[in-house]
Amino acid sequence: MSKQELTGDALMGILGALASPHRLRVVAALAGGRAYVSQLARDLGISRALLQVHLKKLERAGLVIADLELSPDGKALKFYRAAPFSLVLTPEIIAAAAASLTTDPKEQ
Repeated sequence: MSKQELTGDALMGILGALASPHRLRVVAALAGGRAYVSQLARDLGISRALLQVHLKKLERAGLVIADLELSPDGKALKFYRAAPFSLVLTPEIIAAAAASLTTDPKEQ
């Protein structure tokens, strides 16, 4: 993601998605390779339901990618992998992103 693409709303989504210890651990786990939901939940020691909530937020922010695959026995498995991204923040990049915010700070 280049700084031309980084709108204020996108930056808020990324920072919000990463503002959770669970979600940081999910991204860290997926940095080692893809995983399906059940295995990832076991590895992280959280429920699949809670993991799904975190994965959806990370996916909306563009930080993880989901792929649906069929196992040899016909069972659908949803695999997640870390999306390739690099985030560099400087005061200038933040200023440019802030100028494009569409959310009213009073609504926060």
